[in-house]
Amino acid sequence: MTKDTEIIMTYLKSILSACLLVLLLGMSAEAQITEKAEFGKFAITNATIHTVTNGVVENGTVLINGEKITEVGTNINIPSGYKQIDGSGKHVYPGFIDAGTQLGLQEIGAVAVTNDQAELGDFNPHVRAFTAINPSSVNIPVTRVNGVTNVISMPVSGRLAGKGTLIDLYGYSPDSMAVKPNAAIHLNWPTSKKGGWWDDRSDKEVEKEYKEDLKKLDDFISRAQFYEKMMTDFQNNPDNKEQPDKDKKMQAMREVVQGEVPVIISVDAKSDILDVIEWTKNYPEMQFILAGVRDGWRVADEIAEAGLPCLVSTLYTPERDYDNYQRPYQNPGKLHAAGVKVAIATGGVENVRNAPYHAGFAANYGLGQQEALKAITINAAEIFGVEDKLGSIEAGKQANLFIADGDPFEPMNHITDVFIRGNKIPMVSRHIQLYEQYLDRGAKTN
Repeated sequence: MTKDTEIIMTYLKSILSACLLVLLLGMSAEAQITEKAEFGKFAITNATIHTVTNGVVENGTVLINGEKITEVGTNINIPSGYKQIDGSGKHVYPGFIDAGTQLGLQEIGAVAVTNDQAELGDFNPHVRAFTAINPSSVNIPVTRVNGVTNVISMPVSGRLAGKGTLIDLYGYSPDSMAVKPNAAIHLNWPTSKKGGWWDDRSDKEVEKEYKEDLKKLDDFISRAQFYEKMMTDFQNNPDNKEQPDKDKKMQAMREVVQGEVPVIISVDAKSDILDVIEWTKNYPEMQFILAGVRDGWRVADEIAEAGLPCLVSTLYTPERDYDNYQRPYQNPGKLHAAGVKVAIATGGVENVRNAPYHAGFAANYGLGQQEALKAITINAAEIFGVEDKLGSIEAGKQANLFIADGDPFEPMNHITDVFIRGNKIPMVSRHIQLYEQYLDRGAKTN
């Protein structure tokens, strides 16, 4: 093949990729929501209200005025102008929070131009998921009609992948969706284990690379600490005439080394978790959160003693062939029993809608119903410092909640209404539209 032919083929491939993208986006647009959300004053009456922080209110009322919950309780006088929703026989829950996803950053895994969750390079603290969120993602309506109203969406590539954002799953722009634009920075911990049977490195090579990776990480944080001190000294000294040169990566690390933005550390293996615990002791001024921790049940006491919260899932296969199949389901309960604060994090995109079932498995395998409910609501809110806004049904908090006819951890449960920031969301998604389209297909009527 000549060079000219290669150029032509490359050009044609680009055109075909662009055409495919337009077609896919067109298909997504066709399956998107056509209804508008309602906004105003609502009164949910005669319902069982699961406040999470203040018990269960039977035959209760929730008043929503604009973006806020204004009253919760029984025998509440409903002012004029409120649209009433009869919750008889139904349950009201706080909106669920998935504490670790790529929702809004990735659309179609096989189409590179629809993926914005990864960047080149190992250290990208300046990368912000907030700026890349796609409010029109077809995965968002699919997720929120299942009761998930908020997610942490974060970059995933490299060693220090970038900063994740906490968003509402309703809005027309990242600004209108953001609850906390810079919620945490994501660190992928280097593993001291081989990658699998295909990894032909010797044990010495594995250990050498692991130590080299840790040294690079420590050096990067050391530079960030020096940069932070230099900039703080400059800002606090009005006699300084010359400002130090700015570095965008180091600038982005300032709020991290100051402890204002926590570090989510993705780590799974027992030995790596223990290494992380020791490593975090070197940086007492910084905040740390563990994510994944599939071997967490093996070292739950050590994690609890270190005071590190954990973001966990349950729908995965055991880490070792000889592990009992129940271990993934039991992991959250064993961590909680040791004194660890746990929150649910699916780590997914299109399957973030399954977050309630992650919590459901945890509830039935040791965590318990009430603690599982906390793990997907108030615990996540507290871990990320937004418990004054989200995570429970209380007067003054943001009106993120949903109404269900049963247990939201059960797949047969039916969610009838979802509110996000006081907006009554259309209960429509691509899944629902396809379900209705193909329901009774081919059936003939007289």
